[in-house]
Amino acid sequence: MARLVGRGAGTAPRSIDVAQLAGVSQKTVSRVMNGEQYVSDDVRRRVLEAAEALGYRLNHAARALASGRTRSIGVVTLGTALYGPASLLMGVERAVRDTGYALHVVNTVEGDAAGLAGAVDSLLDQGVDGIVISEPIDEQGGADLTLRVDVPVLVLSAPPPFAARRVVTAGLVSHQLARAVTEHLLDLGHETVHHLAGPQRWFAARDRLEGWRATLAAHGRREPPVLAGDWSAASGYRAGRELVEADDVTAVFAANDDMAIGLIRALLESGRRVPEDVSVVGLDDVPVAAYVTPPLTTVRQPFDATAQDGLKRLVHAIENPDADPVPAQDPPVDLVVRESTAPPPNR
Repeated sequence: MARLVGRGAGTAPRSIDVAQLAGVSQKTVSRVMNGEQYVSDDVRRRVLEAAEALGYRLNHAARALASGRTRSIGVVTLGTALYGPASLLMGVERAVRDTGYALHVVNTVEGDAAGLAGAVDSLLDQGVDGIVISEPIDEQGGADLTLRVDVPVLVLSAPPPFAARRVVTAGLVSHQLARAVTEHLLDLGHETVHHLAGPQRWFAARDRLEGWRATLAAHGRREPPVLAGDWSAASGYRAGRELVEADDVTAVFAANDDMAIGLIRALLESGRRVPEDVSVVGLDDVPVAAYVTPPLTTVRQPFDATAQDGLKRLVHAIENPDADPVPAQDPPVDLVVRESTAPPPNR
């Protein structure tokens, strides 16, 4: 690789400096930084290594292009192996590939109040054309972030956490899913439905709790005390050990499938049959849900459809900044009825 000479100390690196260090033309640097084809792997590697060595940011190259865009999208997501967030991220990755844009992912850590702001700043420094927020936790305690974001932002399945030049949203609000579950159990004849909630710092857990509560109220049914879980099967098992002490429990809606599976295990160990004595419903339709005993009734989350619809609308906002937004397409609620639900005993 060529050696760079003639730049003064403290001078911001330019694309011509990257070109000189990599031994290529300035146009080739622009092609690499813009993710264009027809650049060999060796040349691409040399340019990227030179850019990294010089501290040259990708957006410097992009702004030199006539379009002013990098054809890249940034994603902020919680670093977790939980099925819902991980599946949504996979859906986003597949959808971005279909758009022809490059993808930059920044993970946040649960409990870091400054994580979202830092992740957004990092993506803006990389010159992304748009940002996807797939951040399921309220780290701000309900307060909006103070951020200046001049690119379009897609927010998935949660309230927008800050103001941006253009914000689009996508995804079923979880209270719709909770309503479908609760109404399914009431329609079977259960007098009321108990709820095992997820941690309330999660937007989805709040929405599912409110959807359950609103549905019971709309049907004039008693609202039982809420049980608290942490999304894990172990917390579902602990909740199940509490529920077996109450004789009036005939139906339970767990805020995710893992907790539902743990709950069923505790009920069966105590001699309570599922669904003959207690019906149990989860949410997500994790791959194992169809194969537990009994197979779990649940709601299948449309992760791919949500990602595809959201990315289509985000790219439209990027490429047509003055046009009206593309209307959202809400996917239908997909209730998957299996063998863990039935009418209540003595009916």
